[in-house]
Amino acid sequence: MIQIPSDLNPGLVPLAFLLGNWEGAGVFDFPGEEKCNFGQEVVFSHDGRDFLEYTSHTWVLDAEGNKVRPLEAESGYWRIDAERKVEIVMVRDQGVVEVWYGELADQKPQIDLVTDAVARTAASGPYSGGKRLYGYVKSDLMWVGEKATPDVELRPYMSAQLKKVVTPEEVAEMARNLPDMPDDGIAFFR
Repeated sequence: MIQIPSDLNPGLVPLAFLLGNWEGAGVFDFPGEEKCNFGQEVVFSHDGRDFLEYTSHTWVLDAEGNKVRPLEAESGYWRIDAERKVEIVMVRDQGVVEVWYGELADQKPQIDLVTDAVARTAASGPYSGGKRLYGYVKSDLMWVGEKATPDVELRPYMSAQLKKVVTPEEVAEMARNLPDMPDDGIAFFR
């Protein structure tokens, strides 16, 4: 269920499905790099202003699902306008800054994005642009990323399925909103 916080900037309501802490796993596969499974933690938060704050941390997983080492980290700010156009400014730990543009799909929680500008430090690896697709599917946040370099055409390289993490405060709020149950609890199921 998508909840809309009372203090969310009204212009961000179409992006409310992203809010929260998400965890899950995915696959990384790009030519010239080690293919691996990865774990991921994503946080979308807000402070009442006209943007969502975004952070993502990924790490390589071994065959048993244990963390081996960091893979990638990124953070940024997501905005949406009245025409459902999405813009993102993102910084990656590899020395890359990106501007992404896209659109929220009509009648469904899905966002298609493409890079508009890429700036790299001298220490970063080759990278010339990307595409991403985010979707809220059966209460999960799913995404796929595509990447291009001067030597490799645009191709999928990362994808993940994330589940929302419920905090103790959210559990307490859910409990407060439960309907009254009969004293024995069994009558509820009759």
